[in-house]
Amino acid sequence: MSTLAEAEKLILSLSEKERAHLIGKLLRSLRPPPGVDGKNAGIAEALRRSDELKSNPELGISIEELDTRIRERFGWKS
Repeated sequence: MSTLAEAEKLILSLSEKERAHLIGKLLRSLRPPPGVDGKNAGIAEALRRSDELKSNPELGISIEELDTRIRERFGWKS
């Protein structure tokens, strides 16, 4: 079995949470595609918020609360 196949087998045996963590690390290790600034503020902010939420899950809100806030902000009716 090739090293890549062995790694894939091991990775797929991880829990969903462990795989998600690994995906984040792998994505951060890649070079940005041509024309995309590697210091993109939006991506950096999204990664920062993701890490913050992992450290403090109580900061999160439910999808229902998010929906309510968006509707209130834009004046949309339920």
